[in-house]
Amino acid sequence: MKERVVVAMSGGVDSAVSAALLKKQGYEVIGITMCFNLPDSNTKRPTCCGIQGIIDARRVAHKLGIKHYALNFSKDLKEKVIADFCQEYLKGRTPNPCVRCNQYIKFDALLKKALSLNAKYLATGHYARTEEAPSSKLQAPSYLLKKGKDRLKDQSYFLYRLNQGQLKHVIFPIGNFTKDKVRALAREFELPVAEKLASQEICFLSNSDYRQFLKNQINTGIKPGQVVDVKGNILGLHKGIALYTIGQREGLGIAWQYRLYIKKIDYKHNRITVGKKEDAYSSEFLVKKPHFILKSIKKKVALNVKIRYNHREMLAEVMPYAADELKVSFRKSQFAITPGQSAVFYDKDTVIGGGIIETVLN
Repeated sequence: MKERVVVAMSGGVDSAVSAALLKKQGYEVIGITMCFNLPDSNTKRPTCCGIQGIIDARRVAHKLGIKHYALNFSKDLKEKVIADFCQEYLKGRTPNPCVRCNQYIKFDALLKKALSLNAKYLATGHYARTEEAPSSKLQAPSYLLKKGKDRLKDQSYFLYRLNQGQLKHVIFPIGNFTKDKVRALAREFELPVAEKLASQEICFLSNSDYRQFLKNQINTGIKPGQVVDVKGNILGLHKGIALYTIGQREGLGIAWQYRLYIKKIDYKHNRITVGKKEDAYSSEFLVKKPHFILKSIKKKVALNVKIRYNHREMLAEVMPYAADELKVSFRKSQFAITPGQSAVFYDKDTVIGGGIIETVLN
């Protein structure tokens, strides 16, 4: 009897090729597209979860001769992702909704649905890999999370909160391929989405304008306040801390003798501190509620640390600091370390774990 696998099919080329590869390998493949009741994007770049995504996923499933279902996860998205997204911005922090979507929706709610369908695995089109960790015969298998082969497309950063119970049921079929190879495979399989553009990063932002989205969701909570320099001198007014992020230069509306960058956002006093670009560099910060793929950090250790998805990971010392907190010290100061973003720890190509940036120390 063939092993059953559910593929999360967004309507894009990556998940389509994942489904095609698994079918070719002999699995019984079922495609599920998560529906969030989102409007389709009014830009040229598609969303991953709109009506067109469902239609494209269904076309791929028909081509492959596999079952396909569209299931409504809009309640999960609203409660687990969008609510946190809005609250974090209101507090002057910059969240990463894709991390929470993977943690609470794709690899929790959807994985549970897959298992309820008697599937052994859930597969997604992420550029990442899993690997069984070395263990003795007396131990249950454990799993490592690793970077995807295509380092320009690697998505392991978004997956660092997965746990062992999830990883043992997860397959990343394209993790060993480059994006170009995935495109070539899509053409080889004659998939109808072979030339489809990649989707935008945040599915619920129909036009990539998070500020307008926040105004629509929480406008009454967005209030103007002071913009000050690093010495506390008042330079002007901001339009609401939810509309700004650390390191931002554009949109301040303040003419000055040098370019101003946001160094700090003070939620308690509704105040933004700005300075020169060098003022927005820091080397130490605290991470709250860290999560580890396999083993937690018990003492100071040197690891590569990535402080946002498009950040080039840099060497840092990571050490226990207080209850449920870690201290991270970069050997070289980094630009715009941002509370609310995830700091992810790597040992070469293996994800050790990570956590939410809580406080920047200097």
